[in-house]
Amino acid sequence: MKRIAILGPIPRDHIVTHQGDLIQKWGCVTHPVIALSIMAGDQIEIVPVSHLRQVDLDNVVEVFNGYTGINLKHITTRYDQGDIISLRFIDMNNRLERQTGFMDPITPEDVKKLLDCQVFVFIPISDYEISLETLKFLKKKSKGTIIFDAHGPTTACLINGERMRKFWIDRDQWLPYIDVLKMNLEEAHASWFKKEYESQDFSETPDVDRDNLREFATHCLDHGVKCVYITVDSRGCLVYYRLRGKLVEEMVPAVKVENVIDTTGCGDSFAGGIGFGLLQKPRDYIGAARYGNALGALRTQGKTFAVFKSLDETNQIIRETYSG
Repeated sequence: MKRIAILGPIPRDHIVTHQGDLIQKWGCVTHPVIALSIMAGDQIEIVPVSHLRQVDLDNVVEVFNGYTGINLKHITTRYDQGDIISLRFIDMNNRLERQTGFMDPITPEDVKKLLDCQVFVFIPISDYEISLETLKFLKKKSKGTIIFDAHGPTTACLINGERMRKFWIDRDQWLPYIDVLKMNLEEAHASWFKKEYESQDFSETPDVDRDNLREFATHCLDHGVKCVYITVDSRGCLVYYRLRGKLVEEMVPAVKVENVIDTTGCGDSFAGGIGFGLLQKPRDYIGAARYGNALGALRTQGKTFAVFKSLDETNQIIRETYSG
């Protein structure tokens, strides 16, 4: 049976949506793990890798109770540390964040028994949660595909608990150990920086500058990354990879939704969808993007994990969206 590891925090989230609703739930890793379980839990083994506070362990285990295909042996409380986060959405895509609890980093020790996984999906939400040594270890010891979400290295937690966007200055030290790099537009803006800035440059709002994004993606591919995904909100996802030495750039349109209820976990779900797609067909980057778009869109449709669908239903959504 194929195995996929989902690595990152399981934060206790306090969320105020853009519609003013209060939601309290466990986030990040829970979204793709449960999405994949509902979709294909009888066909694959899903391994969440995370660190928790001891007081939260039973509640997190209960969240996964009843879902098939999930191996919980790699959720630990060794240092009794875990993420606690408050999110207040200003609109559907932008939010104010504060963090009051902090997971200890995932290290090579956490993955040494998972080297036979075909896919590793890293979804850090802050810059300290994944050790670079962990990626180096997997690159050396495992043949699995390493998917990495840039949300982590482009997000810092300040001394007052505020979570703020930051430049990924040491980016090129990480790129050789990443097979698939995933990010949103804002994170791409924080990952591709100038040699020098004027004061007014910092107030710029990132937009879809295709030339600039193509230059950034090419840089990543030149440094060892095999595919770059950049999500551009409701428009879809830009995909960059090389085919027979030539750059391929394709916009994979988003799966349309009528009413967005809660966007928390959309990026995590998208990463899980990519992981599932590449678990089936390791070089089908466009097909994987379609699974990512489908799971990300489904995540917006409610406040619980009931939004996710079976594999047949998910494939039907993909056919209806992309058959034309």
